[in-house]
Amino acid sequence: MSDIHSQQNCPPLTVRYTIQAGDTLYGIARRYGTTVAAILAVNPGLDPESLQVARIICVPRIPVFPSCPGGTYYVVKRGDTLYAIARRANIPLEDLIAANPTVNPNALAIGQVLCIPGAVQPPPSECPQGSFPYTVAAGDTMYGIALKHNVSLAALLAANPGVNPNALMIGQTVCVPGTAPSPCPSGSTAYTVAAGDTMYGIALKHNVNLDALLAANPGVDPNALTIGQIVCIPGAAPSPCPSGSTAYTVAAGDTMYGIALKHNVSLNDLLAANPGVDPNKLMIAQTICIPG
Repeated sequence: MSDIHSQQNCPPLTVRYTIQAGDTLYGIARRYGTTVAAILAVNPGLDPESLQVARIICVPRIPVFPSCPGGTYYVVKRGDTLYAIARRANIPLEDLIAANPTVNPNALAIGQVLCIPGAVQPPPSECPQGSFPYTVAAGDTMYGIALKHNVSLAALLAANPGVNPNALMIGQTVCVPGTAPSPCPSGSTAYTVAAGDTMYGIALKHNVNLDALLAANPGVDPNALTIGQIVCIPGAAPSPCPSGSTAYTVAAGDTMYGIALKHNVSLNDLLAANPGVDPNKLMIAQTICIPG
């Protein structure tokens, strides 16, 4: 077959697939554990309503992520070596090898996922006026990021002169020209998931109720957060404390005496400001009112 599609070369992290009679993009996406949107992103011009039998398309492949506590992930590209990756991430080669005990350093494969130890986030960390930061997520490419934000690839590359488009790392910041669209509804703010985050920890960090946070993110699996994922933080709830006092969230190890000491108030005043609180049964995430 001489059709140009039969000669299509697929980018890294994708596989070639030949369309069969009866295929739908939804069925192909389910078979490969991806989404229709992801398939369309790497096959510009593909009409999902008119698939041609024997046409070759590229299907995103979901990489397998190793354990990487406290670190971030990197997807191997063509020409990569562990030495080059370690140098680019500014970490000792020995540390990179130790963080990937099952990886053969002499047989890296394109699309393989490595753990980069430490909180690695290459520059740029701040974006110039007229652009906004985007955190690279699993499977991202510069072309895909440009498509997602409706900007040209050339403009995206020009806004990131220090970024190697062939060696993006999960958690890395890319500057996107234009104004950032809010992924969250009015009355809430966007939060980018970092390494080690949990929904409970995010709720605690932003002083919101865990149930309210879950309700504000119905499409988010709280047991499968990924670095770079956006979580919507619901607007600040009315303070549970009366005027003239401030709310404090109880942390592990807190006691009423310790809280009083920390906020430079007397224990008696603290107890008086919290008549419904049993000082002998404090609970983590409980709200205490600090007088003054």
